[in-house]
Amino acid sequence: MSAATTIARPTAATLAEACRLLRSGALVAFPTETVYGLGADATSDAAVARIFAAKERPRFNPLIVHFATVAEAEAEVELDARARTLAEAFCPGPLTLVLKRRPSSRLSLLVSAGLDTVAIRAPDHAVAQALIRAAGVPIAAPSAHRFGHVSPTTAAHVAESLGGRVPLILDGGPCRCGIESTILDLSGAEATVLRPGAVTAEALANVLGVTLGSAPAHDPRLPPPAPGMLRRHYAPGRPLRLNASAALPGEALIGFGPEAPADCVNLSRAGDLEEAAANLFATLRALDRPEVAAIAVMPIPDQGLGRAINDRLSRAAAPDEPDLPDPDPFDHDRGPALPCALPDDLE
Repeated sequence: MSAATTIARPTAATLAEACRLLRSGALVAFPTETVYGLGADATSDAAVARIFAAKERPRFNPLIVHFATVAEAEAEVELDARARTLAEAFCPGPLTLVLKRRPSSRLSLLVSAGLDTVAIRAPDHAVAQALIRAAGVPIAAPSAHRFGHVSPTTAAHVAESLGGRVPLILDGGPCRCGIESTILDLSGAEATVLRPGAVTAEALANVLGVTLGSAPAHDPRLPPPAPGMLRRHYAPGRPLRLNASAALPGEALIGFGPEAPADCVNLSRAGDLEEAAANLFATLRALDRPEVAAIAVMPIPDQGLGRAINDRLSRAAAPDEPDLPDPDPFDHDRGPALPCALPDDLE
């Protein structure tokens, strides 16, 4: 599956090439305000299967489908009043909504990983918006890196992870938020945060006027209801030690705020959680090098955006253990048989 990868700035010509690739069933990596995404035509089984193969991602892990607007997703999912209210307040933006899938949906069953829901969002990034509108199809796009590793916030990060596995990377510069979208489950009576992200739970609750539920601990015997919920994820190649007060011999130290040691790598010397989130993944990648034995991280305030940062760090530091004994939900009674044969280049 190895082939040449082109990194290109977004122009009329490169966007046209990206659309050609997507319509042909190929993959395209593109920037969003959160992290870079690995995109494919969400209505094509073969194209979506290429995402899982390129990332080495287990098929029990659902994908987020990107639309230009949340309203455009109405043909595929059931939008209720809560979804419309949140879309008006936060979309386009770093908010993903998990909604009931319509029986008539044209989306590949692979994006749902055997579930009866679909995760949707409308990205707040000019390149992503231009790509979705020009392609004319919803785009399934997880983060553009090998499964379980540190998310990419630059085109160079994507090339490091997926060079030779994606024909085109659109280089839109560093991602503004630097951390993934918040995932809110609206498929039931209670609105539940499944993954903290760039929109805080407090902001969502204020708009809805209700108290949000929290996701129960994920049962490792079952597929997760949304991306980013597995026990270990976002992990560099070096061990991660959390809530450190100082570095041990051989460790690199990540700090936060004005009181952190001068010789640490500081996510935000000013103590700004937005700045810290934007720097998090790039910092983990920069320290993931042979001369570093391990990475120690000083405490991050567990409030507001800090909850999302700590969620990523806790998963990155988790033991490297399998989350499911069976890598494919389509062998379970949770989902149908695999709806397509694998393309020849993925067998």
